[in-house]
Amino acid sequence: MAANERVRVRGLTISRPIIYGNTAIVLTPKEREALSSPDHTHRWTVAVRSAASAPDSDIVGGADDLSYFIKRVTFKLHDTYPNPTRNVDKPPFEVSETGWGEFEIQIRITFVAESGEKAFFTYHHLKLHPWTVVGSTEPDIPPIEAAMKMGPVHSWQYDEIVFNDPFQSFLNILTAHPPTPLPKHTRRPVPFHTANPASLEASKGGVPEFTQQMEREEAERLETARKKVVAETDSWRQKLIEKEKELEKLKKQLEATA
Repeated sequence: MAANERVRVRGLTISRPIIYGNTAIVLTPKEREALSSPDHTHRWTVAVRSAASAPDSDIVGGADDLSYFIKRVTFKLHDTYPNPTRNVDKPPFEVSETGWGEFEIQIRITFVAESGEKAFFTYHHLKLHPWTVVGSTEPDIPPIEAAMKMGPVHSWQYDEIVFNDPFQSFLNILTAHPPTPLPKHTRRPVPFHTANPASLEASKGGVPEFTQQMEREEAERLETARKKVVAETDSWRQKLIEKEKELEKLKKQLEATA
């Protein structure tokens, strides 16, 4: 490897779109009987994939092989599962299990050695039961028979992993593998997002797919959230300054009366 390939390209930012989440289906009575844990009601798969979906694919995302920049994905399951820390070192970066309850899954993405980057951490709430919106008359957890008729439950989050000032060698790897672009227009149902309750109906009817429109909407949501955090930070900073001034004033008053 040439020495200049271990030099960081200052001022350059490059990103790769990914999705992470899960799909869950209700087990049939026969499938449940065959399990060592017959109280388990669902089979689910949690995964990290490329954002774009392959044509006519029956899974969400996954058009691209991410192993050119991802070395390992670690999924930390609930402690009640045997070997709850699952390391996946090659595609597909996913874990399939059965269970009856929802819980938080920690996801750790380790990048290839050429990146020189620290691991990326995120969390995903395992979703087993059909989506509902606030104020809906539908039960949060429908009867098993009703849930089975509703089909698979999909819960996916779009994100972009951003690399700032990448090493030249890593930049060469990334540019040699451009991501498959998301479709401009909706061809399938869209993934439901709690920030957009109106998308619930549009998410029904098959395997969902992310689009460029959703990518823009997600970027707008992230920017709105960032601005909110900045505004709240500024507000608390101003309150702290005011309290410090009040404290200083009280100290002077105490010194004057001493």
